[in-house]
Amino acid sequence: MEKASQIYKYLTEEEIEKLTIEVAKLGYLPPDTTENVLDEFYKNCMTQKVVTEGGMEYAKSVLQKAFGEDAATSLLSKVEKTLKARVFSFLSKYDDKTVFSLLHNERSQVIALVLSYLDSDRAARIIAELSEEKRLSVVEAIARMDSAAPEAMKIVEREIENKLSSVMTTDYTKIGGIDYIADVMNHIDRSNEKFIFDELGKKDTELVDEIRKKMFVFEDIVSMDNMSIQRFIREIDQKDLIYSLKGSNAEVSNVIFANMSTRMAETIKSELEITSNVKVKDVEEAQQRIVGVIRALEEAGQVVISKGGKDDIIV
Repeated sequence: MEKASQIYKYLTEEEIEKLTIEVAKLGYLPPDTTENVLDEFYKNCMTQKVVTEGGMEYAKSVLQKAFGEDAATSLLSKVEKTLKARVFSFLSKYDDKTVFSLLHNERSQVIALVLSYLDSDRAARIIAELSEEKRLSVVEAIARMDSAAPEAMKIVEREIENKLSSVMTTDYTKIGGIDYIADVMNHIDRSNEKFIFDELGKKDTELVDEIRKKMFVFEDIVSMDNMSIQRFIREIDQKDLIYSLKGSNAEVSNVIFANMSTRMAETIKSELEITSNVKVKDVEEAQQRIVGVIRALEEAGQVVISKGGKDDIIV
């Protein structure tokens, strides 16, 4: 009883609870059953010991001599499953993003070793996030992997756990993201905006679409309600409006003219006819200033703008 109580010190609360329940349920056991259980326990302990001390090949050699080939194979299979379940088990507490952040700068062989001990679907998700070059080398390393010495696994596990511990104790502040870059892009001049989206679109069209949905650009005026359009027209400089309309499409022009008095519309149209040789840069800057006015009015709650569709209204 005293020796049994000493073992409890090394168990978790959950393990103690499970073990106590099983002990309480335990009734009379025939001597042969007790002997078989103790014999199996002894063999498992022996297997665990020799695997830890000398690796799987050494353990196989020792166990074959001690218990025969069939028994050795069976014992090693059980222990191997136990070891695989235990190694890197701490990673189950963290999401894929955290594990990826931890691993992506490691050598391919290290990543391969760690992923080999994760569920296949989780390993697949993490591999998919790696760079193309590293993705290939990790897959190749896993494919060529046969076995790993327990000592090597312990070293890698300890290093990974230490890194994870230091990372998770750091107080991180959320930075960047789609919302932030959309706000940045709203303040970038139109020529740079076009260049960035054109080039980024060649690599990731979905990302460009995500950013655009969060942005408000001059052409989005057509999605605003009439009261909001009338409100910002009262705030903007007339010269900015004329320059902006010189570079806008018919849909934007029609919406704006429909939301001003007939007299004002005629005045603007007359100015547009006599205004010539306007630089693209001046048009873009004028449109950007109008967007700035609209955004300021939105922040003040005086206009409503729609971003990313009719159901996505932000007041």
